[in-house]
Amino acid sequence: MLEEVERWFADRSWSAADRPLDQLLAAKRAAGTTVSVVLPALDEEETVGAIVEVIRRDLIDGLPLPLVDELLVIDSGSTDRTAEVAAKAGARVVHRDEILPRIPAVHGKGEVLWRSLLATTGDVVCFVDADLRDFSSAFVSGIVGPLLTEPDVQFVKAMYDRPLGAESGEGAFGKAPGQGGRVTELVARPLLNLHWPQLAGFVQPLGGEYAVRRSLLERLPFPVGYGVELGLLVDALHTVGLDALAQVDVGVRLHRHQDGLALGRMAAAIYRTAQLRLSRAHLVRPELTQFERAPEGFVPRTYPVDTEERPPMAGVKEYSGRRVA
Repeated sequence: MLEEVERWFADRSWSAADRPLDQLLAAKRAAGTTVSVVLPALDEEETVGAIVEVIRRDLIDGLPLPLVDELLVIDSGSTDRTAEVAAKAGARVVHRDEILPRIPAVHGKGEVLWRSLLATTGDVVCFVDADLRDFSSAFVSGIVGPLLTEPDVQFVKAMYDRPLGAESGEGAFGKAPGQGGRVTELVARPLLNLHWPQLAGFVQPLGGEYAVRRSLLERLPFPVGYGVELGLLVDALHTVGLDALAQVDVGVRLHRHQDGLALGRMAAAIYRTAQLRLSRAHLVRPELTQFERAPEGFVPRTYPVDTEERPPMAGVKEYSGRRVA
């Protein structure tokens, strides 16, 4: 298995600089491939506008052929000016609840990504988190690149340095270089190495930046919460095989970090996603109790661990009906 992972890492790991923009545009024109970029957003007015502006400037406006055909921000219930800022910057903005209203929406990132398939039309769908700072368009062009130039590749993850504390302005690499992916290192990486060792070569398995062929995405179930990245990666492995998966180095990822309690909830959701894929067994207690200090001492707070998944979009009548039309 180690030899297989090392071979895959050598063959399916690239840098964004390996495929210049003119090469990507030529490949896109030749194949007639269309690209949709989706930003799931919840209260991200401080960062979403700059991300949209960079994508429009570098990958849409002023090019002989836009690399990105569709730029969509899905607002999942923001209470700030996220939708207004994104629209002003040049994105099409849709509220989560406007997509597939027949099925009531639930809270969660995976829910938004699943619904985005019905709100977009691109042959390639590229997901980008909306809380990134100092955003580079290489996050998009880098991971879309292999899908335009490598016919056998179907799923591409971004890889990057992920410093801890950089969002506070403590230098280019923050307080702790490479230490930003705490849930990745403490939960996701051990799970993948122990149970899906073929995926051990992914540098950022939980990263929110990845591009996938629609023909694959529509066949995958979507965990509705934080487990969506691990779930999609594992299911893609079983659906199309390791050699259809790849990763691209896009540099450094700066974003807002979650506190320890939020990370605990994320970890529980990711573990649950892995557990379901290992056994499909019933969860004895799909809840997580955490403790917060209050004036009177430690107070227990219990949160549900999301156990719901959305089915493959190919089986949803609104989606299949659109394709027939």
